[in-house]
Amino acid sequence: MMTRTVDPTQELAAFLRTRRERLDPADFGLPARQRARRTPGLRREEVAELAGVSIDYVGRLEQGRGLRPSATVVESLARALRLAPDERAYLFNLTQQRPRDTDGPTTTAAPSLSRLVTDLSPLPAMLMNHRFDILAWNDQMARLLVDFTTLPPTRRNAMWLCLMHPEVREFYVDRERVVREGVAHLRAAWAAHPEDRVLSDLIAEFVAHDAEFATLWATGAIDGSGRGHKVLRHPGVGVIAVDFEVLVPLQDPGQRLVIHRAADDASRSALDRLCGP
Repeated sequence: MMTRTVDPTQELAAFLRTRRERLDPADFGLPARQRARRTPGLRREEVAELAGVSIDYVGRLEQGRGLRPSATVVESLARALRLAPDERAYLFNLTQQRPRDTDGPTTTAAPSLSRLVTDLSPLPAMLMNHRFDILAWNDQMARLLVDFTTLPPTRRNAMWLCLMHPEVREFYVDRERVVREGVAHLRAAWAAHPEDRVLSDLIAEFVAHDAEFATLWATGAIDGSGRGHKVLRHPGVGVIAVDFEVLVPLQDPGQRLVIHRAADDASRSALDRLCGP
């Protein structure tokens, strides 16, 4: 017996039909009795007008006739159908398009994630956005790296600390590898957010003022991995090896939770001394 797989074209057709049919014409200011409606929701021509596309195009999409709409058309359909954020993301996935960042970069920590960072103690943890701006941290993270409250908000950036901070830049035993990986991560973030002028300006600042960064940026290396290993030479407790995980919350995909753990027994003892009462 053969098992039928889901056809994305037919799923797209069904998805568009069901979302159109659930809409109330009254919510769009359309006359309730303009003419008898044989099916619930908006008509295809009404969706087409709202989305700025032809009636024939909407019809072919709903009939599963193999069209692949552009990202602009998908965005227009999402607005016309008043899709919720998760539905909008699903529509973009179905059409194999990448949505624009409609909300802009996240510059403040989501309250629930900020509380989670605190609750992760005694593990050093922090919350960043795609620019590597540090939005929230717990006491253990501050003791491990730097007292973030002493820095202006514009300098609470993980890449800036690694490159420019006179103390932090000397923390890493294998600094060359850490910087190389950081630059590759930053390039991946820049490629995903080419419209972010603040990020582009930050990269330009690094290129202009740090020869090491400029050389590595020119290589074009990209790294989107979410875990790693670092060895720090802490001035208070000596060498600490840590493993870290980068987690992206489903509800707040513009934020990244970074959690550090001791990589060996000696490092665990050092972290206990550093982060103890």
